[in-house]
Amino acid sequence: MSAPQPPTDQEQGHRSGPSPPGGLLDLLNVAAVVLDTQGRILFWSPQAEEIFGYTADEALGRYAARLMVNEEHRELVLKLFAEVMGTGASWAGAFPIRCKDGSTRQVEFRNMRLLDELGDVYALGIAADQSTLKRLETDLALSQRLVSQAPIGVALLDSDLRYLLVNPALERINGIPAADHIGLHPHDILPFLDVATIESALRQVLLTGTPLIDQYTVGRTPADPDHDHAWSVSYYRIEGAAGQVIGVANSVIDVTERHRATTEADRARRRLAVIADASARVGTALEVETTARELVEVAVPELADIAAVDVLDHVLAFRRAAPGEPMGQELFRALAVAAAHPSLATGALKVGDLAAYSADRLITRCVHTGQPVVVAHASGQDLQHIARDTAGAAAFAEAGVHSYLAVPLVARNEVLGAFDLLRAHNPRPFDDDDVILAVELATRAAVAIDNARWHQSVRNTAETLQRSLLPGRPPSLTGLDVASLYQPAQASSEVGGDWYDIIALDGDKTALVVGDVMGNGIDAAATMGRLRTATCAFADLDLAAHDVLHHLDKITRGLEHYIATCVYAVYDPYDHRCLVANAGHLPPVLITTGRPPRLLDLPTGVPLGVGGVPFHTTAFDLNPGDRLVLYTDGLVETRHHPIDERLTVLLKAFEGPRQALDETCRRLVDALRHPDDHDDVALLIAQATPFPNDRHAA
Repeated sequence: MSAPQPPTDQEQGHRSGPSPPGGLLDLLNVAAVVLDTQGRILFWSPQAEEIFGYTADEALGRYAARLMVNEEHRELVLKLFAEVMGTGASWAGAFPIRCKDGSTRQVEFRNMRLLDELGDVYALGIAADQSTLKRLETDLALSQRLVSQAPIGVALLDSDLRYLLVNPALERINGIPAADHIGLHPHDILPFLDVATIESALRQVLLTGTPLIDQYTVGRTPADPDHDHAWSVSYYRIEGAAGQVIGVANSVIDVTERHRATTEADRARRRLAVIADASARVGTALEVETTARELVEVAVPELADIAAVDVLDHVLAFRRAAPGEPMGQELFRALAVAAAHPSLATGALKVGDLAAYSADRLITRCVHTGQPVVVAHASGQDLQHIARDTAGAAAFAEAGVHSYLAVPLVARNEVLGAFDLLRAHNPRPFDDDDVILAVELATRAAVAIDNARWHQSVRNTAETLQRSLLPGRPPSLTGLDVASLYQPAQASSEVGGDWYDIIALDGDKTALVVGDVMGNGIDAAATMGRLRTATCAFADLDLAAHDVLHHLDKITRGLEHYIATCVYAVYDPYDHRCLVANAGHLPPVLITTGRPPRLLDLPTGVPLGVGGVPFHTTAFDLNPGDRLVLYTDGLVETRHHPIDERLTVLLKAFEGPRQALDETCRRLVDALRHPDDHDDVALLIAQATPFPNDRHAA
């Protein structure tokens, strides 16, 4: 059997019996005095001693008029006393009383006749110091005025958090009559707010007595259910004079304008931060896809939950619409998509997809007009015009997309595509400030995208020219297997200087060439083509290796502003000898059986086009199974490492089991060259092989 539980405060309030004393009587310090019919004092309360100064021993049995009333007032007092005793009517008023210390004090009296069970008559006088009453009256009047007329909302709640008092200001704030608050809890009145936090704060103040000042809360009340407001709320515990807890009071100040100003300032700071972030992050590479990805990553999640960049397909292909062609369906290619949260909506915006949007779609209107399109509150019908198709609209709806913004990407007076923004988790609709920010981001990104597409076009042209000038499949060679690889630079401005060649010569000899024109772009590619053609012509004359370089040097000096490095080698399969000359190029690698890979020790020479310095031919053996590796500096050079260190790394890359020549080429490029390196790579690997007519074999 469980022990009985003490009654709760609420249960105690409904039971008969004494309740805790109030503090008002203590504040008033009310005195009680009882007189008989002759006016002698029969009862003297402790409060009377405090007011008049006489002890009970000094007062009891004495005539009240003689003890406490001055001579000039005594006749009036006796008259009033006789009226009360004779008629039974009470009398109330202020009267000067002589205190024990000789001073006179104004005292508020209420006198009445008493009758006991025996029929005996007495007089009861209740007295309080008039100055105390006046002060209390003033305090009450002031408190009432402050509560009723203050612009600050004020409420008093009991210890059970039920409303006891609500002033007119709080009535206006809550949008509910004051009378409808009384007896209810905050959660009954304010369901729009975070009422659990509010009631928790009230209980904390009741428990600890420590006020909570300037607590910030934002929400909506029935007074304005369509807009957020902000309030500064403070909570105080209210206690009586004896220290008993009466309840808790709260004051409410509407700070909506300050909140809005702070919010706008904060939004402005965030917008500036986004723009600064975009300035640093968008356009770091001359690649259309990279720039588009950088743009959507900047926009999410600060500006949108989902962002996409769609570029017109004819823009990427450098086609223009025919003049006078009607504006209808448009083909877009999704270059980038980013989402702040996993969402079904991203499934309708797949990167790389080529999508046809009809003329009634909002993205199509955006690129046709060159103006932003905003749908602050997107309905299901709006989503049909936002998405590419019905399935996409359904995905948007399921993802909770409720607001849409499309901004054109415009560069050099040409609309490239659209910057699409969607909100799903963020409850705020797109507004004018969002449009301004999106246009700023789109403007910056559009220029970068346009630059990137032009650079990519130039790069593609240079690479196409470069590859067209390089040899195709190597010819059938005697006693030699050859593999080659050309890897263009990622940047368009870096393409076009490196070349290699494999030239079959008379007598089953083979010339191997790797060179690098010091320059980039289409001009460098064209210069490389001229040098390659000249090399083939000089090689066909069966000139010595150093003579070939000498003639190439003369040709290069006749070209404007160009120099080149080159390694020229001729292999004779019958005596397994290789003759090589170097014009300022990195040394070839020789890999022989039973020995570690090594760099050939060749006279470096000067680059082609410098002139005035002779070239030299060096001979070495290249026996069956041996490999000779020719390469350009793009394979090994970096901006952060010494060239000697990188050449050591190159030699170590040949350690381990041998692989096929083609696999070795690819492995070297993958291992040594970063994809973003700003230089071409030309790589040529030759391996000597035995053959039936090999004189050494006989």
